[in-house]
Amino acid sequence: MEVRTGPDIGIEVTNTGPEVPPETVPLLFEPFRRLTERIHDPGEGAGLGLSIVESVARAHGATAEATANEGGGLTVRVRFAADG
Repeated sequence: MEVRTGPDIGIEVTNTGPEVPPETVPLLFEPFRRLTERIHDPGEGAGLGLSIVESVARAHGATAEATANEGGGLTVRVRFAADG
């Protein structure tokens, strides 16, 4: 995982993982939406992460977006509105 911050990028988190079809990325912001169906393994996520990120970003006047990485994983960006 890589985390970057700055005035021009906001907060950016890049991770690795399975390949995500680009058309699926917006759907992953819906609560309980996962790339694959749950198999109920220990430590398996419930599909809430990106919906929580989006809710917190919105509460602070920011936007959240994600893009699929070539080779797998996502890059998630939270950008804050510029002052003035």
